[in-house]
Amino acid sequence: MTSLFFDKTDLDATRTQTIVDDALKDSDDGELFLEYSQSEAFVFDDGRLKTASYDVSQGFGLRAVLGETTAYAHASELSEAALKRAASSVQAVKTGKGGVAADGGPARTNKSLYTDDNPLDLVPFEQKTALLQEINEYARSSDSRVRQVSASLSGEWVVVEIMRPGGLIVRDVRPLVRLNVSVTAGEGDHQESGSTGAGGRETYSRVMAPDFWKAQVDEALRMALVNLRAEPAPAGEMEVVLGSGWTGVLLHEAVGHGLEGDFNRKKTSAFAGLLGEKVAADGVTVIDDGTIEGRRGSLTVDDEGTPTSRNVLIEDGVLKGFMQDRLNARLMGVAPTGNGRRESFEHAPLPRMTNTFMLGGDKEQEELISSVKDGVFAVNFAGGQVDITSGKFVFNCTEAYRIQDGKLGAPLKNAALIGDGPTVMKHVSMIANDFSLDPGIGVCGKAGQGVPVGVGQPSIKVDRLTVGGAGG
Repeated sequence: MTSLFFDKTDLDATRTQTIVDDALKDSDDGELFLEYSQSEAFVFDDGRLKTASYDVSQGFGLRAVLGETTAYAHASELSEAALKRAASSVQAVKTGKGGVAADGGPARTNKSLYTDDNPLDLVPFEQKTALLQEINEYARSSDSRVRQVSASLSGEWVVVEIMRPGGLIVRDVRPLVRLNVSVTAGEGDHQESGSTGAGGRETYSRVMAPDFWKAQVDEALRMALVNLRAEPAPAGEMEVVLGSGWTGVLLHEAVGHGLEGDFNRKKTSAFAGLLGEKVAADGVTVIDDGTIEGRRGSLTVDDEGTPTSRNVLIEDGVLKGFMQDRLNARLMGVAPTGNGRRESFEHAPLPRMTNTFMLGGDKEQEELISSVKDGVFAVNFAGGQVDITSGKFVFNCTEAYRIQDGKLGAPLKNAALIGDGPTVMKHVSMIANDFSLDPGIGVCGKAGQGVPVGVGQPSIKVDRLTVGGAGG
């Protein structure tokens, strides 16, 4: 197999392995992470192409772990001299082994999720920019109320190789594409916007198909027109029905982060010390699964070389486990789960989510809505704020509707959901059978690092949740 790092640079595989072995010989754990990345982005706005960018980057990160201490050095220069400097840097912080050695390298168990095909090379530049022009023209011709159209197309192709002491080398290829569409519609002096996005670990072929991108435009326009007739949201504690799919971002933020290994080892999570206990309502099962082909959060192996897996976090309301990288798994005396992730070679890995979701139940969505006397149906979210220690959150709704006497009413604007993850999980009273994953737009931030993720859930009814209404 051709290596971008040993066949096309002055790095020699044998000498590199020797440097890694020497640098990490007195460590509890560590690895050399090599990365090559190509990325591009096109932005079409105000009737013209405003941005067309292309970037190539490469580099390595060398990590040595002693106990809880991580020594990390990185460079964008792929050379033996740079690697030796990095080895010297990580060795300078070592004072002796931490006393709990990591297990051997990860087993090679996963099927490679992605081929070597580079999605950036498969479609000509002119075809990508023509797509954005078509999106603009289609949106403007769809409704006379359309005043502004923005569209963006982005793609990246990343190859990583992870070299561990003793000679194990793990390789992964990671394509990623995304299409975003935003439409602003107006009536008189009043205008509102709607936006959509979709993509995944794939080539451009799906997002460039007319049926696909036209559906994105139609949805963005629909949301803009809904927002044009939205009324001020009510405020107070009430019943809330959450729609399926992207609303799983609330689960991701308010619950998922609290189930990452580092927060639980340090006992700063609301779920710390609750393993084996009831933490959610009956029927609530939460999964993190990095093996779903094509999904935004999926990888063949994580950024430490551990195969990704399907990890049951909460099962029928009972806390079953946490998401682990190698460092926290070792210190907690459990196995790593394939959740060691980093933004790039410039960053050390942390325990992070991949695709995190709640499984479906046996109700119809209509049953959930009809059971609500006075409440809110939240269909889509924008950004939110979460405190990991307490699980408290505030999420802004981009699409929501009033529910009165079991019937959907007017759309709402300026609705916010306020609560805390552990409490919300206990107040889930009905779970629908309409489970879906998000369309492929998630980015998760932690400790200054952003990584692609997936979320998902069925429609659920929460018996008590605070709704904040900002008025007109």
